[in-house]
Amino acid sequence: MLIPENNATPKTGVMKLNQKTYLQITGLLLTVGAVVHLLRAVLGWEASIGGWIVPVWFSYIAVVVAGYLAWSAYKLMK
Repeated sequence: MLIPENNATPKTGVMKLNQKTYLQITGLLLTVGAVVHLLRAVLGWEASIGGWIVPVWFSYIAVVVAGYLAWSAYKLMK
């Protein structure tokens, strides 16, 4: 279970994440983002935002940034 039931606050019923779970989720999402950007760059997928065609070099930068952040999240988990 990702969010333990004993972390719920009695007044609001909102569950809290512990640091390890937060880092696992963050690392996973950043890894997925890095892989998608890498696939876009290698396979030449086109991406556009509001009619603006995003250059492929942007994905190479995004792979490095997201990859570093994912690695940092996994490293902080230990």
